[in-house]
Amino acid sequence: MTVRAVGPPSRADLDRAWEVVAATLAPTPVVPADALAPGALLKAETFQPTGSFKVRGALAAVAALPPGEPAVTASAGNHGLGMAYAASRSAADVTVVVSTRASRAKTDRIAASPATLVRHGTTYEEAEAHAMGLPGRYVSPYNDPHVISGQATIGCELDSQAAGPLTVVAPLGGGGLVAGLALWARERGDTRVVGVEAAASPAVSTAVRTGAITEVEVGDTIADGLSGNLEPGSVTPGILRAAGTALTSVTEDEIRAAMRWLFAEHGLVVEGSGACGVAAVLAGKIEIQGRLAVVLSGRNVMITTYAEALNTP
Repeated sequence: MTVRAVGPPSRADLDRAWEVVAATLAPTPVVPADALAPGALLKAETFQPTGSFKVRGALAAVAALPPGEPAVTASAGNHGLGMAYAASRSAADVTVVVSTRASRAKTDRIAASPATLVRHGTTYEEAEAHAMGLPGRYVSPYNDPHVISGQATIGCELDSQAAGPLTVVAPLGGGGLVAGLALWARERGDTRVVGVEAAASPAVSTAVRTGAITEVEVGDTIADGLSGNLEPGSVTPGILRAAGTALTSVTEDEIRAAMRWLFAEHGLVVEGSGACGVAAVLAGKIEIQGRLAVVLSGRNVMITTYAEALNTP
């Protein structure tokens, strides 16, 4: 795979993304969760129109396209939904490539959108490689300065929703969300960010620890949105390493326990990827400094998968 030249977001990128997102999306709510930790808040990105935070980065990336230039992306599903939503609002030409194993809870909605859906390969990596060979501007779900800037807008909303000091916990797949939050936290000054991987897919933590992007073995996980290896040259591990971002991981049993807890305690439907932050807190893997805020990153899960998670002891 060709290594693309991608740089971290500039201050101007972050400012433009906030302008675009704030003009398009209503702030998502914060839900008090004292049972998780005293004064804790759940940042419910499940209330986004696409059911996931990924719409933020997609809106910022599509807004940054040169006039008339098509966009192409690879996605496990939620980023593709975000790109489809952005296409519907801008009339941009967007193609989304997914693997044949991507969740139908996400791909069926992309297929019904103005975006063009392409199914290729059985893994995210195969879909990504195919997407990079298609005509148009490639918009990575994580390795893109505009996408990272869009995800940072979660922090911009927290500025007015949660007094600090804060410990912000968020799911970690390719690193776009946690990298964006790390850049926001650097500016805020009283905030610690923790990224939570699925133990079955440790690509980012491996890259941060070793200083190099290395292919890792990826196992099956209910957190399908966090699963996969990194694009060579991805900027996200460097951003996290420079920020000193804390990283941890959770098991499949811990993720399912968090999905059940969120339903039982708050009546919230949260997909496996979105529940990883809560899973880490419930498992005692997070050192909380100040007030806790946990990002629930998405709700898009097949009913059968969700029912199985709720009924697994």
